[in-house]
Order: sequence, then C-alpha cells, then structure tokens
Amino acid sequence: MSKKVDVVVIGAGAAGLMCAAVAGQRGLSVVLIDHAGVLAEKIRISGGGRCNFTNVNAGPQNFLSENPHFCKSALARYTPQDFLDLMKSYRIAYHEKHKGQLFCDDSAEQIIQMLKAECQKGSVEILMPCKVQKLLKVENTTDEQFQLQTDQGEITATSVVIATGGLSIPKIGATDFAYRIAKQFDIPIVTPTPALVPLTFDPVSWQTFVPLAGISLEVEIETGAKKQRGYFREDLLFTHRGLSGPAVLQISSFWQEGGEIRINLLPDVDLAEQLIHEKSTSRKNLGNILASYLPQRLSEGWLQVGGYQADQRIADMQDKTLRALGDSINNWKITPNGSEGYRKAEVTRGGIDTKALSQQSMMVNKVPNLYFIGEAVDVTGWLGGYNFQWAWASGVAAGLSAQ
Repeated sequence: MSKKVDVVVIGAGAAGLMCAAVAGQRGLSVVLIDHAGVLAEKIRISGGGRCNFTNVNAGPQNFLSENPHFCKSALARYTPQDFLDLMKSYRIAYHEKHKGQLFCDDSAEQIIQMLKAECQKGSVEILMPCKVQKLLKVENTTDEQFQLQTDQGEITATSVVIATGGLSIPKIGATDFAYRIAKQFDIPIVTPTPALVPLTFDPVSWQTFVPLAGISLEVEIETGAKKQRGYFREDLLFTHRGLSGPAVLQISSFWQEGGEIRINLLPDVDLAEQLIHEKSTSRKNLGNILASYLPQRLSEGWLQVGGYQADQRIADMQDKTLRALGDSINNWKITPNGSEGYRKAEVTRGGIDTKALSQQSMMVNKVPNLYFIGEAVDVTGWLGGYNFQWAWASGVAAGLSAQ
C-alpha cells in the first residue's frame, strides 16, 4: 500500500475518532490509524461499561495543566451541550449521576458506534491494527508533507494528528508514542505521571489499617497549599494496600511525591466538641458513642489503632484525650509512599507542553500541520467525565484546523 491523503490521525480513541470525523466531514481525505485490534477500548471500559462521556459542569476550572488557561479556547468552542446534541441525533439515552456526571443508559458501545458512524459520514478510512514505524517530515518539495511508514505500507499526508493518549492502562495498549514523536521534533514535554489513581502506603505502617479494607464513607480530602492545593468532598475507600475511591482518585492528580494528604473523616461534625459535650451528658462508653458517628467497623478499628479503650466510660475521660481523638478523625494526616501506577491510573498527568501548541488549533507552533490532542497533551481533567470532554473538544479543534 502507498497512498496520499490530506490528514492522518494516529490513535483511534475518543479524541482521534472525533478529530477524524470532523476533518472528514469537512471534505478532507482522512486515514485513522491504530495499533490495536479493537476500536476505542478505553471508551468501552469506562464508567463500568456505560462511559461517563462528559460532565455538564465542565470548564477550565476542572483541569490541571502547567498552563491552566490553555484549555479555555477548545472547551469554549465545543461544550458538553454540543456533545449531547450529537448524542440526541443518534437517539442515545443517558442519565446524570453524581455531580454532573453523564452516563449512557445502555452501553459505552453506543458512543463508539456513534463516532464510527460520524467517521463514515466523512468517508474516513480506518486502518486497524496498523503500526506506525516511522514518521518523517519531508521538506524538499513545494509542499511540506509527512511520510508515515507503517506495517501496511507508506502514507503521505499534509497534516498529522497525534491522538495516542498517555501511559495509563497499558494492558489495553497504552504506549509512549506521542512522547517519542515529541522528542523527535524537539517538542518539550511536561513529565508524565499517573493520575486519577489509588494511593499506596508503606506496608509496615499501613498494617494497622488493613482490617479496615472495604469501608467507604464521604470525606473531605486535601493536599498541597495555595495554588497547588487540591480539595474535594467525595467518597473514600479503604483497601488492603492503601486508599482509593473517588476522593483519592481526585486528590492523586494534585498529590506531589513526599507530600501529605489531609482527610476529614467526619466533614459535618466537630468531633472533639461533640465528645466533650457527650462527656457531660452521657453514661455511654467511648466505643458506642463513636459508632454513632462513624461506621461500626471504622470506629472500632480507629480506637484500636489509636490505643483507646472502647469500653471506657466517656464521663471518665480527660478533655485533652477526647480532643486528640476528635482531631485524629477531623484532621487525619497521612503521607503516601506512592501510587498504584499506570496499571491502575485512569489518565496520565503531564505530556506535550502546551507552550508548544496553539490553543485554538492544537497545532505545534514550530512544526506546521503537526497536531497533538487528547490525553497526550498536558491537560488533565478531574474524575467525572472531564477527560472525555477534553478529548471531544481538542479533537474538534484539530479536526477543524487540519488541512
């Protein structure tokens, strides 16, 4: 095979499918390439198979980047409502869950088939599985062009869009392809790290918390300070290795190695104040009183870890002791030793430095007609549909600009 097209999109995930469809429907000849044998596997497995495809509240404030303003243009030009309009045209039913998160009523497969149909409308040719072995920019012609050497032959294109994502979930085919291309063209990269990922702790020090595995409750969680501060109110899950659940996945994107996280296990209660009040009015023991505020297994485990006597009458306890117990629950400080890594990370933080890209088109400023979109770029959304919205918006931006 040897062919010449207007646009090659490398990576047939959320951003790549959207970009290819938009470019194709503008009348450009488009080839969409992916090394995987199955289309858009990350869409398929997301949201428990129902795809949390966007968030009604999505805005620049829900994204992390070295340049937090970069995402504004693309997000403003393609909004959650624009994606909902597309879904409605395909009669795909959806529902809103927690905090603006939108899911398919039926299956993530509907999103994949919709995007595939949009590509067909634009006569996009999809090559899968197809591996790109080399990408070259040829400048000895009147038109600067890209040459791609693939395991299915050579393709020449005017524009190339890199939509190959980050390093998260390697078992479904994640690679460092985008970063390799960036290095080839001297495009700066913000160091990639796992994000939206469970946090782990030193196994010896965590041993006392292992019996709490499986307990879940709503907490306030924060890390960092000032501009680097992250704060969320979400559900926390104790695991055998550490902490997970939406609260920890959210805060993991803000957590810096060596930094502590602060957790309020009882966000609506000043526990020290309540315990001291109970001391003057109650004949109950400490264990029974604490279990009225926290899940039974957590209250029992917490007292055991802290060396408190659950059967001690609260009336006999010192205020100082009750304050210390209250503070340990309202302001639990703990330092992770790492995370579960890319294996469990939902996304990759960092990537192609946005300073190298046009925020209107996603094109590399110094390499005309080379684009990076989606998770490959240093724009990382919160948990809850935001990363898909960035995929759609950045894909549309490049799809409208490519030539």
